Amino acid sequence: MAWKTLKPNNHTDSKLFQHQALKELDDIQTLVDWSKLETLLANIYSSPKGEKAWPPPMMFKAMLLQSWYKLSDPALEKQLARDLLFKNFVGLPISETVPDHTTLWRYRRQLEKRSLLTPLLNEINQQLAQQGLYTKSGTVSIIDASVIEAKQCRPKTNQAGQSTQDPEASWNVKTASDGKRKTTYGSKAHPNVDEDGSIKATDFTSGSTHDSNCFTNLLEGDESAAYADSAYKSEQHDQWLEKRGIENRVIRRAYRNRPLSPADRRFNRLHSGVRSTVERVFGVLKQHYGMAKARYLGVGRNRTRFGLMCVAHNLKRGLSIKRASCA
Repeated sequence: MAWKTLKPNNHTDSKLFQHQALKELDDIQTLVDWSKLETLLANIYSSPKGEKAWPPPMMFKAMLLQSWYKLSDPALEKQLARDLLFKNFVGLPISETVPDHTTLWRYRRQLEKRSLLTPLLNEINQQLAQQGLYTKSGTVSIIDASVIEAKQCRPKTNQAGQSTQDPEASWNVKTASDGKRKTTYGSKAHPNVDEDGSIKATDFTSGSTHDSNCFTNLLEGDESAAYADSAYKSEQHDQWLEKRGIENRVIRRAYRNRPLSPADRRFNRLHSGVRSTVERVFGVLKQHYGMAKARYLGVGRNRTRFGLMCVAHNLKRGLSIKRASCA
C-alpha cells in the first residue's frame, strides 16, 4: 500500500492570513529530525496493494496533537478538519480531506502491534541528547508508579448479565497519606525519570501489579544513582544495585519492631527532594495529558496511549529546556 502524496494548494494556502497563532508549534517542527522517525514508521501500511494510505509521519504527528490537547479520536478528526494550527503541524493542505477517527484508531493499533513506542521514545531522547537537551548516560534514575482508573471501572452488568468492567484491569489498594485505604480499579504506569523531569523508560501493567516488580526492568544499569519510594526497598534490589555500582537512594522503610533510626530518617529527608521530581511529572501528565483516566479498554491500548504521552511530554520538556538556555 503506497502513501498519499500531500501537496499544498499554492493558490489557496498562499491566501491564508499568517497569524502568529499558526506558528505555535513551529519550534517543535524544527526540534525533531522527522526523517529518522519516518524510518521507524516506514513499515506501517507497507502493502503494495489497496488504496493509498496516509503518510505514517503525518499520522504520528496527529497522535502527538492528540496527547497535547487531550483529544478523543472523533475530536482529533474534527480538529484536523477545522484547525489551521493542526493542519500546519501535520503538513495537511487546506484543500485535502482528513483521516477519520477509525483510521486514527487503526494507526494507533499498528503502533501497539509493532511495539514501536519504545523505539520512538529512544529516538526522540537520542535527538534531544545530540542537542544537549537530554543527558544520555550517567544520570540518576527516579522510579515510581501511578494508578490509572479504568475507562469502565464500576462493577456493573449489561443486559446479558456480563460485567462491563475492563477485563484486563484490576484492583489496586493503597494507603493514602491520611492513613485511609484507597481502592482503584485500573492499570499502572511505571516511568523512569531523570532529574530534569524527562522520561527515560516506561512500563505499563494491570493495577494489582506491585510497584517493585518493574524496578530493575526500568533501570538502565549505568546510572549513577537510583531513587524510589519505600515500596521498592528489598534486599534483592539492594544487591542488584550494589553489583552494578549504582548508588542506592531508595527510601528506607520501617518494619515491625524495627523503626527507622535517626540515620535512616536523615537519609530519607536528604533524598526525598530529588525523588519528588517524578511526582511533578505525574502531575503534568494528569493535568495536561489526561493520564489519570484511561480512554480505552485493555492494557495494550492504554499502554500505547501512555507511551505517546511520554514522547509528547519529552518533546515539550526538551523545548522548555532549550528556551530556558537561550533566555
